[in-house]
Amino acid sequence: MKEDRLNSADEGLRSLAIDPDILAKELAAEVQGDPLDEIDIEAFDSDETKVSNECQLGLNWLQQGHEERLQGLRVFCEHRDPRSIDLLIPLLAEPCPVERMSAVYALGRNPSPLAVDTLLQLLENDSNAYVRKAAAWSLGNYSNSPVMEPLLRSLHTDVAAVRLWAASSLAEVGSSSIEKAKKVVLELLLSLRIDQEPLVRSNCIWSLGRLYGNLPQSLKSELTEGLFLVLLNDLEPSVRYEARIALEQIQSPDVLKRLKTLVEDGLLL
Repeated sequence: MKEDRLNSADEGLRSLAIDPDILAKELAAEVQGDPLDEIDIEAFDSDETKVSNECQLGLNWLQQGHEERLQGLRVFCEHRDPRSIDLLIPLLAEPCPVERMSAVYALGRNPSPLAVDTLLQLLENDSNAYVRKAAAWSLGNYSNSPVMEPLLRSLHTDVAAVRLWAASSLAEVGSSSIEKAKKVVLELLLSLRIDQEPLVRSNCIWSLGRLYGNLPQSLKSELTEGLFLVLLNDLEPSVRYEARIALEQIQSPDVLKRLKTLVEDGLLL
């Protein structure tokens, strides 16, 4: 009976597996989507027995050939299991960018201090933007490690897909201490002014909204003014919309009054 359940789980996981041919083609250009977008964590974690079986299969796959390793990597992008760490870390050095990328995502789902240095090296030096993008996401789950400065460099210097995830991960880093929050907010406000990619600017706004409650009043005021500048001057409607939502969520009487005045003056719809 147990073997039957394992076989059933095996077939189910194979049907969910990342297609390496498709990913290999996508790696030639900057992605619009992301493998993590397809992961329904709540659904996969809802059945402990099923999860346990899938993790055991994943551990077995990680110790086999290329195709099986991709199956195993998909498992640990979806589930947490500390037994996977020692098998995932060596895959960060694989020559195949699909394996490196997937291993990076899996180590974001299964954080380990042993992986930090290698993830930072990949963020800063890997030749493949998909791998660097994955590292920018995963390092957001290592907020107590020295990841802030590397993520800030990526926010200002890397391609748009990496900058986007760096902006999001910096919200997690900034949430770990007031001092980090101060530094991160100033850098996000800078990117909000100068970044040419609307999606990156939108993610900066999202992160600033996450960090607002951790800030001293003086920096809260600077953040608020930065959002109002975007609301009134950004050329991209979606970015202006994100700025308005962030300001409304601050729930400050003064901010809400200013928004109301802008509407009454016809400057906002």
